[in-house]
Amino acid sequence: MSTPLSSLDLSVRLEKAEAAERLVAAQKRLAHLRLFTAGLLTERTVGPGIIVVFEGFDAAGKGGAIRRLSASLDPRHVTVVPITTPTPNELAHHFLWRFQATLPARGGMTVYDRSWYGRLLVERVEGLITPSVVRRSAEEIVQFEKALIADGFIIVKFWMHVSADEQLRRFLDRQSDPLKQWKLTEDDWRNRERRDDYIDAVNDMIETTDHEHAHWDIVPADSKHFARVFVLETLTHRIEKALERDGFAVPPSQGRDFLDLK
Repeated sequence: MSTPLSSLDLSVRLEKAEAAERLVAAQKRLAHLRLFTAGLLTERTVGPGIIVVFEGFDAAGKGGAIRRLSASLDPRHVTVVPITTPTPNELAHHFLWRFQATLPARGGMTVYDRSWYGRLLVERVEGLITPSVVRRSAEEIVQFEKALIADGFIIVKFWMHVSADEQLRRFLDRQSDPLKQWKLTEDDWRNRERRDDYIDAVNDMIETTDHEHAHWDIVPADSKHFARVFVLETLTHRIEKALERDGFAVPPSQGRDFLDLK
């Protein structure tokens, strides 16, 4: 049976020149949309808060994609939140509690470098929660996101997928580069050994938490140039569609759309 990850074509590539042109166009469009949703282009009140979630395998390129996303934005118009292991105090609360303080206000934008989906990934794979808690947590995440959407927020979710061979190449590159060695940890190697378990967890996560107005976009990330363009173009497309859905008059494009997205 086909699964979300098994049907992905990781061979897609872009020529460097085309990728650079498309990336700049998408960055300009995103900056324009952010000015609009922040209420800085019209006299209308501020637009919806924007939540962007990045998940993916270690070395899949989340950091590089996030840097390109935020590069064209005023730092006051985007907050990047890296999510790490929960503290003892956070563990004493419901697993979604620790994310409340970093959610954007209306007109704001928060980008999560990993997120509440760690509940369905590392906590599941490491056996920190039972299968019944995994199922319940997936339902709670969907209800959490639906509540935010009903309150006017936009949610865009990316899983950045990289092949085992490409991941190994990037690991070895980091290992041999003194300026990148800090990126590679023992946990990265241990997670790689459990890749099949993570693939099962990711497929289940996508199946159970892909819902109306908060779909998962799976990014073929073996080519960094392609992945970064895909992320930026998809993000602007999702924001535009959400604004139209909520009755906003989307301003004319300042960039160009290249992806034939549904």
